[in-house]
Amino acid sequence: MPHRLSDIAEALGARLEGRGDLLIERAAEPADADAQALALAMAPEYADGLAKGAARAAVLWDGADWRALGLEAAIFVPRPRFAMAGITRTLDPGPEIAAGIHPSAVIDPEAEVAPEAAIGPLVVIGRGARIGAGARIAPLCHIAEGVELGAGAMLHAGVRIGARVRIGARFIAQPGAVIGADGFSFVTPEKSAVEEVRETLGNRGDAQGQSWVRIHSLGAVRIGDDVEIGANTTIDRGTIRDTEIGAGTKIDNLVQVGHNARIGRDCLICGQAGVAGSARIGDRVVLGGRTAVSDHITVGDDVVTGGGSGVLSDVPAGRVLFGTPATKMEAQIEIYKAQRRLPRLMKQFAELQKTVNDLIGRRDPPKGR
Repeated sequence: MPHRLSDIAEALGARLEGRGDLLIERAAEPADADAQALALAMAPEYADGLAKGAARAAVLWDGADWRALGLEAAIFVPRPRFAMAGITRTLDPGPEIAAGIHPSAVIDPEAEVAPEAAIGPLVVIGRGARIGAGARIAPLCHIAEGVELGAGAMLHAGVRIGARVRIGARFIAQPGAVIGADGFSFVTPEKSAVEEVRETLGNRGDAQGQSWVRIHSLGAVRIGDDVEIGANTTIDRGTIRDTEIGAGTKIDNLVQVGHNARIGRDCLICGQAGVAGSARIGDRVVLGGRTAVSDHITVGDDVVTGGGSGVLSDVPAGRVLFGTPATKMEAQIEIYKAQRRLPRLMKQFAELQKTVNDLIGRRDPPKGR
């Protein structure tokens, strides 16, 4: 659907110069933009691309001369990356889900679906589930019994939500997300090798081979408002109490959140990160891609980890970590630099050792005396 340029500028709270009546259908990089596209040239290095494209309007950096760049209009934003959020929100139509309930959907008679909700083909909604106003549920989603899904939620295709999960308003789940599967929790009749190793930090003791017995998950998952969950991410239900995700938290694709974990507000959990069972993550924490957080530890507020970090012990608030085991980033960088120097140092050591051996050899008395 086309948008007037003036409407886009108003949505951004940005300054518009030139023709506000231009109709915009999409956003594009400067060199790829045609007459219906809004070129995103938010820094001087993108100016050359405008000459290669055919854009009539662009988002520009402060101080740019839009007329000299051959444009008919321009929007000026003080913080370009933040402006991207508003531009993409305005131009994104979202998935096509027809209003109302598709005839192929299976909805339990005891479920409550708000009249304004849109339910796509082959959706299954269980007994006692409650679907909030304006929720949009794409095809092949499954919502189990007792689920509460807040107003304005958006479930993309193939999302699975387990029994009794409670989710706040404006929730977004990308395709294939699973929320509320059973936790990975097993025990042996006698003390296992795993328990011995945990206690001794390396010695498996005389633990005998045994079969694993399942500990069932009686809790659920509780999610606050404005949370987003990435494609094929899994959040396990709690054993007794609920696994919790705080309001405003954004979780990337292929993330695993274990049973009983608690993640605070406004966190950013990047792709392939893993939060083990019963870990506690504070508010505004950023876990870089492939970060692994061990079970039963606490990560304080405002912690940031670099990609691939292994967090094996409690972390104070505000710490920036990197590496495995994760340490302060500045210390880890020094360790990395030292590792890079090791081959040269070993060569120097070998040369020094040879020199010392030669000197010792010269001082040895002749044999037989």
